[in-house]
Amino acid sequence: MKLIFATHNPNKVIELNKQLPSSIALSDLLELGFNEEIPETENTLEGNAILKATYIYDKTGNDVFADDTGLEIEALNGEPGVFSARYAGNNKNATDNIKKVLKNMEGVTNRKAQFRTVFALIIAGKLQLLEGVIKGSILKQPQGDNGFGYDPIFCPNGYTQSFAEISLDEKSKISHRGIATQKLVAFLKNRT
Repeated sequence: MKLIFATHNPNKVIELNKQLPSSIALSDLLELGFNEEIPETENTLEGNAILKATYIYDKTGNDVFADDTGLEIEALNGEPGVFSARYAGNNKNATDNIKKVLKNMEGVTNRKAQFRTVFALIIAGKLQLLEGVIKGSILKQPQGDNGFGYDPIFCPNGYTQSFAEISLDEKSKISHRGIATQKLVAFLKNRT
């Protein structure tokens, strides 16, 4: 089965390919030569995922899925949420985003947070939404060099390490995107 992942982020593709069965051939937008940014103008993760998947499906007519992911911090009323990638500005700089979160969390004792990923999958014109959530807490300073985005400051429940300190294999099993991917694989297997 051929499936387009509507993303320009090679890190996401690497994470997903670790979990997908060999029967699913995943291609991303860069492989397709599609370099334009798809606007994320919705105010929910679900809305942005649907917008991106629909945009690529309408352009190509191929089966596609898109994701939107947000870090939701309880003490910040769910921020950065849908604005996670551009929390510190439109340049989407992960270091700046982390600095802004840590500044906003100064002196805050409630460190509870969750990562949430929503996949919008369109197969043969039919839309399916799948979600993955991992709960954890915000660390007081970045830890680790692996991963991307907010990984250095997010510690999943049950762990003492940040996502940036956990191996990619381990992270793929427990992460928000990993959970959503497991649901995606199960859904695709049930179709065949």
